[in-house]
Amino acid sequence: MPLSTGFNHVATLTTDMHRTVTFYEQVFDAVVTFEMQKTEDHPWMKILDLGGGSALNVFEVPAADIIGDRRRQGGRGAIDHYALAVPSRDVLELLRQRLLDGGALEVGDIQQLGDELSVFFRDPDGMELEVCCSADR
Repeated sequence: MPLSTGFNHVATLTTDMHRTVTFYEQVFDAVVTFEMQKTEDHPWMKILDLGGGSALNVFEVPAADIIGDRRRQGGRGAIDHYALAVPSRDVLELLRQRLLDGGALEVGDIQQLGDELSVFFRDPDGMELEVCCSADR
């Protein structure tokens, strides 16, 4: 049995804190739980509660500090994307519409991948992400 209880948080970079935080607040009902102002050796950071004990740590950095090709698998760095979990297909369908309404880019159709239903999208920074649920629900 694994010793961990799952992921605590994912950290992501943005060039526009307001745009990114607003997107997650509007689409996922995320809540800002902490903010650290920029210092000489640390970028501006906000922590968003995504539910289920998971958080998104958002760091605002200059565009030149974000390396890689966010449009190409393998070019996005060692972590390619992350997926947010929802409890059912009904919520997945609701989230897909909220993604479309909330300014997400390239929102895909719901597809079945093994035992999971999934929808891929790009956030306002162009990062490919996914929302998924069990196909049995």
